[in-house]
Amino acid sequence: MSGNGHQWISDRDSSPTGKSRPTEVQKSSMRILGITDGQTSGAALIEDGRIIAAINEERIVRLKMARGFPRKSIAEVFELSGVKPSEIDGVAVAQENMELREEVTGWPGWFEARSEDRDLHSAFFQVASRFGSMADKVPGLKKAYRSLRTPAFQHRRRRIPQILQEEFGITAPVRFINHHLAHAASAYCTCNFEDALVVTMDGGGDGHCSHIYSVRGGHFKRVCDVESYDSLGNYYAYITAILGYKAKRHEGKTTGLAAWGKPIYREMLESMIGYEDGRLVNRGRVLFNQAMEHIRRQLPEGWKKEDLACSIQWLAEDTTRDYVRYWVHRTGHRRVALAGGLFANVRINEEVHMIDGVDEVFVHPGMADEGLAVGAAFSMHLDMIQEKGIPWKPHRLDDVYFGNEYNEMVVADAVRQSGLESEYLPGHIEKEVAEKLVQGMVVARCAGRMEYGPRALGIRTILYQPNDPSVNDWLNELLRRTEFMPFAPATLEESTDQLFKNATGAHDTARFMTITFHCTDWMAERCGGVVHIDGTARPQIVRREDNPSYYKIIEEYYNRTGVPVVINTSFNVHEEPIVRTPHDAISAFLDSKLDYLAMGDFLLKGPMGSHQVRKKWEGRSKWSRSSTGSPATSE
Repeated sequence: MSGNGHQWISDRDSSPTGKSRPTEVQKSSMRILGITDGQTSGAALIEDGRIIAAINEERIVRLKMARGFPRKSIAEVFELSGVKPSEIDGVAVAQENMELREEVTGWPGWFEARSEDRDLHSAFFQVASRFGSMADKVPGLKKAYRSLRTPAFQHRRRRIPQILQEEFGITAPVRFINHHLAHAASAYCTCNFEDALVVTMDGGGDGHCSHIYSVRGGHFKRVCDVESYDSLGNYYAYITAILGYKAKRHEGKTTGLAAWGKPIYREMLESMIGYEDGRLVNRGRVLFNQAMEHIRRQLPEGWKKEDLACSIQWLAEDTTRDYVRYWVHRTGHRRVALAGGLFANVRINEEVHMIDGVDEVFVHPGMADEGLAVGAAFSMHLDMIQEKGIPWKPHRLDDVYFGNEYNEMVVADAVRQSGLESEYLPGHIEKEVAEKLVQGMVVARCAGRMEYGPRALGIRTILYQPNDPSVNDWLNELLRRTEFMPFAPATLEESTDQLFKNATGAHDTARFMTITFHCTDWMAERCGGVVHIDGTARPQIVRREDNPSYYKIIEEYYNRTGVPVVINTSFNVHEEPIVRTPHDAISAFLDSKLDYLAMGDFLLKGPMGSHQVRKKWEGRSKWSRSSTGSPATSE
């Protein structure tokens, strides 16, 4: 690369389209484009080891967990960053071996896809499901299965560089990065640890469900890997599907429901999947549909959803804790960084945090496959600086606001087109939002650069006061969601010890809503809308410097109520991605019948409001901690 690269600084007032435009500063930089073209596809750009833009295709095409080649995401990160395709030093594509989907489609479900919707990947899935029980009995069967898929893998490796050159003019070197190495790099390069035990766990990718690395000074040493055949994440997905939810999509429902049940089927599940001597083991020797059939046969008549959910949750917590603890003690690392879909499970992350010998834990904010583009780019960056003899310097991930932002002109135009009653409140919007929350109103918010990852962190978010246990009933009804875990609390950083137990060492990762803590009595007494029946909450700890406007809303609410907490849930309706544009925000706002929408410096009033739905839940919340029934049985 020549020495005429550029560092881009956002100039928010110069764009007629409403998106931030760059201002050039001469500087020699290393820029890498990361791509993931599988489930929850997307793209990211990193410059000199820092993320400057990242987005997933689902937000643009409005299809939840969109998969396929992320053309729109690639174009978007170039526009967001101001970087030109000719200025890219390398392209990192997550996953070495996978079939190519050139067109973007919605996620059809793991077991739910109709036969006419099945692609080549789904066909191989069905083969593995049928012959999985024979994998260890028939010599060469695994090798034959891999050979069967090899031509499709090779086609993808040839085709992606062609697409990049023909459609984007990218001629930089293209590297394909191992699935779990990409997860691991995403965790390590954002954790701010010099040395760390890095653990990945998920359903599977590139033939494995887990890698463990000992990382020192940016140098990765793989100390363990576990084949996808032995995947704990897959078993969690099987149970999610048996419960009637979508596997690989609704595992969070299983996690929330677990607190309402008893682990009476744990022994049965442990006979099928567990931990032995530093490894995960598929004791049942079955896969996919066969595994689900085996589990169903062993369940008694009249089994309860909450008990099955509790059984897999307890087993997953204990298995993961034992697995990670073994490698913590084996390697001597006291800091742990986590990524992979299993670590979307916030209760599991708390268990890892509490392992004796772990001083600090960090979970990458885009922990599942939505983070693979970032991880692939970081992996390639580490390789390139090490080839040049440049040392890796850890840094804190200050925030994840790497997506779109829209200026006042674009927002004003959307407000005008909506026809809704509105106020323009520059300099006062935060105080007014806080006042509406004090009054018991629900306020949606769309302001600033959109969040990267699956969590809404104050930018594309819905806010409410935290003291109403019935909110989980009526607000989920408005949003057409079925959830079994309370909404998350957004809390002021300075109040952490007042609200949560044992947060030391996980404070940084809690800024991204990736872990639960047990709550103090003070928190449980005053914030019934966010404390789960098991006494935990999944907080977003908010620092003033990370998001001053969002912090000010919570601070103003605190000044009026003495409670440094507001409810935060993602701004989307059921089965739709989080909103991206002002028009997305207005559409979701009207669809969900919320009270107010704070968009930029505008405050819009909903034509109907939430009071009608709210009224019917008064005095009869199924979320009360004294409730005798569970949400699963009382719906």
